[in-house]
Amino acid sequence: MLIDLKYTRNIGIMAHIDAGKTTTTERILYYTGIIHKIGEVHDGAATMDWMKQEQERGITITSAATTTYWKYNNAQYKINIIDTPGHVDFTVEVERSLRVLDGAVAVFCAVGGVQPQSETVWRQADKYNVPRIAFVNKMDRVGADFFRVLTEIESKLNANPLPIQIPIGEEEHFKGVIDLIKNKAIFWEEDEFGIKFKYTEIPSDCIELAAEWREKLLEKLAEFDNNILEKFLEGNIKISEEEIISAVRSVTINKKAFPVICGSSLKNKGVQTLLDAISAFLPSPTEVGSVTGINPYTEKEEIREPDKTKPFASLAFKISTDPFVGRLAYLRIYSGELKVGTQVYNPRTQKKERISNIYRMHANKQIAIEEVEAGDICAVVGFKDIKTGDTLCQSEKPIILERIIFPEPVIGVAIEPKTQADLDKLDKALNKLLEEDPTFNIRIDSESGQTIMSGMGELHLEILIDRLKREFNLELSQGKPQVTYKEALTSSIEHREVFKKQTGGKGRFAEIFVRVSPSDNNIKDLQFINKITGNAIPKEYIPSIEKGFRESMQNGPVANFKMESLKVELLDGSFHNVDSDPLSFEIAAKLAFKNATQKANSVLLEPIMNLEVVTPEDYMGDIISDINKRRGQVINSESKLNAKVISAKIPLAETFGYVTVLRSLSSGRATSTMEFSHYENVPGNISQLIIDTITGKIYFTN
Repeated sequence: MLIDLKYTRNIGIMAHIDAGKTTTTERILYYTGIIHKIGEVHDGAATMDWMKQEQERGITITSAATTTYWKYNNAQYKINIIDTPGHVDFTVEVERSLRVLDGAVAVFCAVGGVQPQSETVWRQADKYNVPRIAFVNKMDRVGADFFRVLTEIESKLNANPLPIQIPIGEEEHFKGVIDLIKNKAIFWEEDEFGIKFKYTEIPSDCIELAAEWREKLLEKLAEFDNNILEKFLEGNIKISEEEIISAVRSVTINKKAFPVICGSSLKNKGVQTLLDAISAFLPSPTEVGSVTGINPYTEKEEIREPDKTKPFASLAFKISTDPFVGRLAYLRIYSGELKVGTQVYNPRTQKKERISNIYRMHANKQIAIEEVEAGDICAVVGFKDIKTGDTLCQSEKPIILERIIFPEPVIGVAIEPKTQADLDKLDKALNKLLEEDPTFNIRIDSESGQTIMSGMGELHLEILIDRLKREFNLELSQGKPQVTYKEALTSSIEHREVFKKQTGGKGRFAEIFVRVSPSDNNIKDLQFINKITGNAIPKEYIPSIEKGFRESMQNGPVANFKMESLKVELLDGSFHNVDSDPLSFEIAAKLAFKNATQKANSVLLEPIMNLEVVTPEDYMGDIISDINKRRGQVINSESKLNAKVISAKIPLAETFGYVTVLRSLSSGRATSTMEFSHYENVPGNISQLIIDTITGKIYFTN
């Protein structure tokens, strides 16, 4: 069913954990007729939470895509939806989804307001310039306060909220909403799962409040729309509903303001008006416009327009494995069209891939389709080598679209199979997981020979190990979680390295003189500068020197951790006409790195986390004292409802088992959320202790 592109919406549902994203998506599927029975998250029956681990824990782990249709204003809209996780350990799913979406719905809890992960996903949406609608959910809960959430969106997110609805009642008195655009009240019928609702006159006790907020809406729109400004100054009598909708749409697409609506997904109130808002205010692929990429041959910028007649270009934003159809690559089509059996070109591998099947996804179910056009999202199978972030395009018109940048893992755990026979099986299983999850890493410890798997947090690793056991039938032993430290240079040093080897016959020779120092502006890479003049070292050997330093950065001088940034200036050197070759200069560079960094001051860096604790005031003293003991630093504390919210920075190494301790300190009444903030120098005395611990033996627990 091909629909005019202007009626297509590619959206994501994003929020803090437990704000009601999946419940909202479930209601959307029900009201649009895609499912005929509502599945609840707390029952483990939600359509979009199809993984066993998601159903058991009641959380979303992997982003799930689906397509639905909604009739609005006498037109049929196609809505491609991606439901993303709320837990910070799975933030990669939000990152890759926002990269390919045109709009998003940010769900906020009416009680919790703007929570830590709400801020993270909002920043991610800012990064990719994604227009948003805010949906204040759970208006029926005790402590719900719509107007407080508006204030928090403004203060904490530095955003411009534009309420186009206000609630009628709150908590157990929440009955419906007032549509400030139509200037009408909306009430849902309780016994029909909220399918039926009606527009009525605004209740008498809400008329004054509605008039006040409608005035604010028009006032804010007048800042951006001259037509509304003129009419507003005349007394706003002649401002039509169409004019307001057009102005709201314009400010939303240009990200000057964000429409805010409210409801209770669990109680079946407000979801149809959310679908109307998605159709009315979020952009179509044509309004988002063309994408820019680089031609791999000319290295010049090129654009691709959302038009099926233009050259084909798409981005693979997710790889997953299905037990029935095999490896699936999720694609966002930016231009052109793709048909079953077509060959596409992958500039990374410089090879063609034949697409044997195209699917429209519905959670973990596939609906086969024959073709897909610009502006759409689909999944394909039949490929040999496609990775997350790859561009697929026409071989005659190659282009490389901007890749997705993922955060690096901060925590690791040692694993090994209980039987020798499972070694190959483990290797294959880990490779499959690596394909699916770019924030998951595997390395072999050079000292112990153990396999260390790294991820974004304890829960992330727990889920991955659980998947290895269940999906791949592996019996594993595992160590305790370990922090992924990094190393950095703090001073500059000049070093001469001579590599000479005679073995009778052709020998090896390379001499380099380098200055090794911290990188400029903390560039997260090797900053290699060739300052050789004349022909002291032939040009063909320079790439080998750079390669030697780059590979050496994987194992720093302090404790073999990765050195993320380094500046190397190649100042001088010499070569031998017979004995010098690229390998000699690569080895010389590796020796130079080892010797120079040991003489310069190198330090250990550790991940620091943002910690937020919500606690009754009675336990605040004990919790702050415990944070201080853990080398944490309290940044702020504020009151919210009947609780205190403590914000702190704390080293990841000090947080293992924190949830259990917090439960004990607060008699189970405090909750915490944590997300990665930055890397920071480890204090000297603790650094030595860490080095001694890391170089010691890891003991396995079953």
